[in-house]
Order: sequence, then structure tokens, then C-alpha cells
Amino acid sequence: MRSDTDHLGRPVVVITGMGVITSLGQGQAENWAALTGGRSGIRQITRFPTTNMRTTIAGTVDFIPVPDMSAPALSERLAELVIAEAIAESGLGSGGDFPGPLFLALPPVELEWPQRQALALASGANESVHYDDLRKAARAGGFEANYRRFLFGSVGESLADRFGTKGSPIATSTACASGGTAIQLGVEAIRRGEAEAALVVGTDASVNAESIIRFSLLSALSTRNDPPSGASRPFSKDREGFVMAEGAGALVLETLAHARARGATVLGVVEGCGEAADGFHRTRSSPDGKPIIACMKHALEDAGLAPDAIGYINAHGTGTPENDKMEWVGVTAVFGERAASIPISSNKSMIGHTLTAAGAVEAIFTVLALKHGLLPPTINYETPDPALPVDCVPNKARAAKVGHAISNSFGFGGQNVCLVIGGEA
Repeated sequence: MRSDTDHLGRPVVVITGMGVITSLGQGQAENWAALTGGRSGIRQITRFPTTNMRTTIAGTVDFIPVPDMSAPALSERLAELVIAEAIAESGLGSGGDFPGPLFLALPPVELEWPQRQALALASGANESVHYDDLRKAARAGGFEANYRRFLFGSVGESLADRFGTKGSPIATSTACASGGTAIQLGVEAIRRGEAEAALVVGTDASVNAESIIRFSLLSALSTRNDPPSGASRPFSKDREGFVMAEGAGALVLETLAHARARGATVLGVVEGCGEAADGFHRTRSSPDGKPIIACMKHALEDAGLAPDAIGYINAHGTGTPENDKMEWVGVTAVFGERAASIPISSNKSMIGHTLTAAGAVEAIFTVLALKHGLLPPTINYETPDPALPVDCVPNKARAAKVGHAISNSFGFGGQNVCLVIGGEA
């Protein structure tokens, strides 16, 4: 039986509740069945016109309706649903009285084009909307609802009010590492003794025309539109970009002692967190791989584990040529000759890249892999890349008993987070 404290005398932090939504469906059961069945959630975009766009596909969550559609509105709704699932599984607190703080990973929030257009047209502008029209509308007033909706803090405050978390909600946005950052913040707060439990959420519903265009201008997105299910190809030689996607993941964290005292079921253990940033480039990784290497090494040191203890890596694995190459550089530096024999799969081959939510969503899938002894596949792996001799669990799930795993999240701007997760308490 695991001790209540770790190798540094800190409280062991465990996961007692999880909730997840992705383009594959709502809830743990639906997502896990689709993920291990090798099914894709990538589809043609129908939310807005895609005429003349190079990329017309995404992992949208269109089966969750919201009024006045916008990224913050859908992000908040997805977060509400996954929090409810996580709290119900944990059995901790009531629906409106959670006994700990909220740490939220949230995408950047900005006024979107439909709202800009409606605001300007309300001021008497014609269909061609200019900045001066927006200024005129702002001076006229009557836009309080938009003002409240598009404040970055609005989502966190609303969730804190609804679920009764304690203290001011902490919302963070560290690019594609955000979900991992939120988990790390929750773990650190518990280790410092600031709380015995914490609610951690990553949510992102940023599939809109402007986001698609911006990522396209960076040449970051896959343009393999037909069929959509074949677009995301992590580690494959013919990979050519990532697929934007939406989703949310929530985890209830608490000390092992607290969970045992109330008879809770422990789903997994957050054994170590590593973080490293380099600022080398707005989108590219440092060519020497040092930040990625440091991130994984820090997580292992924090967990008090040697590299040989890791039996599975849930890769960041976006399917862009640069990212997959640099992740492999990092893995080989940390694990040496074992690198090619460690199963390393990418959930993004099926759900797409959920951006701000990815770290939380993929941590949940890592916990489920350890719990069920089943590693999700990397689908669309048809053309191996000789430069990346990765055991990516190609195309079909694999039964495997794993004690410790790593979940990687590497973001634009060199923001990197790595989590070491254990399956036994």
C-alpha cells in the first residue's frame, strides 16, 4: 500500500473523479469505447461557411448546443458538463459546494466576428463592418451582455459560482500546455497544504472561422480534408499538420489521506509534474530539444522515479512534422535505448488537438489506460517515418499492464508541461 506522503514528504495527490467531452462523445464511457476502438471524431465543419478555406475539417462538439454560440459560451458549457461528471464520480461535496479551489485552463477570449458584426449593425452600419462602426456602437452603449461574455474571467467566475469552489478561481492560458498547467497548479496547491482537494478543468471550443484562418496562415493545419477521419497522422511520414478540435476534461484532485479517510475510490495518482519554457520561437521548438528534455526529466525527478519505471507515454503527438520530430528527440534523450520499445501513442489521431483542453483530456485518457490495462492506438499510421522509429501502438489498441506513464503537453511559445501518472494507490 502506498504511503500518504511521497519521497519528499509531501502529500500524495490522487485523482478521485474525472469528466470528459471530446468530438468522440460525452462522458468517460463513450469516449473510452471510441478511443480504444480506433474511431475518429474529425468531421467536416458545418458551423460556419468554409468556402475557399484550405482546411474545412475539425473535431467539433456540435452535439452540445448553446444559445448565442461563441467560444467562451461553448467552453463554459463543456466545462459545466465535465465538472458535473467528475464531482459525481468523486462523491466529494455537493453540486454547489465543492470543498476546494478551481484551477481552469481556458483559451484566449476575444470578441468574435458574428458578435462584432451584430454590434456594428446595431449602430446603423451596413453589411461591411469597419472598426469605426464598432467604436460608434461602443459609444452608444447597450452592449453589456457582450462585455460580460467576452471577459476572460467570466467563465471561471461563472463556474466557481455554480459549483461553489473556494477562493478566487485561477484561470490560465499557456497555449497547448494549459490543461497540464492547470493540473500542476492544483497539485502544487495541495502539496503546499493550501487545500485538501482541488477541482481542475481544461476546456476549449475555439473552432471558429478566425481561428482556422490564423492557424492556416501559420501552415500548422492539416489540409487532408477528404476523408476527415484520415487527416490526423501523428508520427507518420506523410503527416502534414494538426486538426483543430474542441473538448473539455475535469479532474477532482485530493490528498491520498483525505481520499482514504472518506472511503473514496482512487482512479490514479499524479506522481510528478515538470515544466520548462524556452521562448525560442512563437511556434517552433528549440532545435536542441533541451526544454522538452528538461520538462520530462523534471517530472521524473518530481515523481522520484527513474526513466526505466515508465511503461507508456501519452504523446503530445500533434501530427505536425516539427512537433513529432522534436518530441522523439526528447524521448530518445531521456529514455535512451529504451525509447523505441516504449509504447507512445497519440490521442490526437482520433480526437484532434483540443488545444487549451488537451493536457487535461489526455491526462484523463492516460489514467483510463492504466486503469483498464489497455493502450489507445495511434490511427492513420500507414507510412512509417524511418527517422522516427516510434512504437506508436499503430491502428489498434494494445493490452498492457503499466504502473507509471507520462502525459506530454508542448505548447506554442515553448510552454511545456509533463505529468507522471501512476495507477496504483
